[in-house]
Amino acid sequence: MGQGEWLPSPNFDERRPGFVIIHHTSSDTAARAIRILSDPGSKVSAHYVIDRDGRLVQLVDERARAWHAGDSRWGGIADLNSFSIGIELVNTGEEPFAEPQIVALLSLLAGLRERYRIPVANYLGHGDIAPGRKVDPSRSFPWQRLAAQGFGLWCEAPAPAAPPGLDAIGALQAFGYDVADVAAAATAFRRHFRGEERSGAVLDETERALLACLLELKRR
Repeated sequence: MGQGEWLPSPNFDERRPGFVIIHHTSSDTAARAIRILSDPGSKVSAHYVIDRDGRLVQLVDERARAWHAGDSRWGGIADLNSFSIGIELVNTGEEPFAEPQIVALLSLLAGLRERYRIPVANYLGHGDIAPGRKVDPSRSFPWQRLAAQGFGLWCEAPAPAAPPGLDAIGALQAFGYDVADVAAAATAFRRHFRGEERSGAVLDETERALLACLLELKRR
């Protein structure tokens, strides 16, 4: 179990974790987020909430299925709730993530990795698994910092040029994105790996190179 306060939420089912999904609450306070995530009528929950000051609150047992991912898909998996641990960071979505919060998150992730051997590539944002529907944890989230400690994949730009004729849509899908809405998938990719909130279905050469690099990392 993680360290911190334990305020059990009734909103869960049993499941086994193989992914970590990171969210921002959109709420300006932890109290409001916890109230929503613990309300039986809300039908939403998460395993953990981390406040800006690093305070960690556990709402659902890690071995139980929290209701945080909703309508989502990654790499052909349609029920991410059954396979993931959801972490909510108190953040409006329009602010930087506080340093104590990220330090607490990294500590929590280290424990989860030790307990469940979660693959490096399986640390994702809600926006990655629900493109077009969700945007959290926002373009300000420090994915590069997490990846440097083994939580998620990262390639520095500019990456080596993509192979000639790379099928960008097929590559997005092979990486894990749901490409039913290509523009939404491409937008989610930019948000995560370029820190940009920019729409459009066509990946530029820098983005194609990043995608090819990330695919290579994932195959290793």
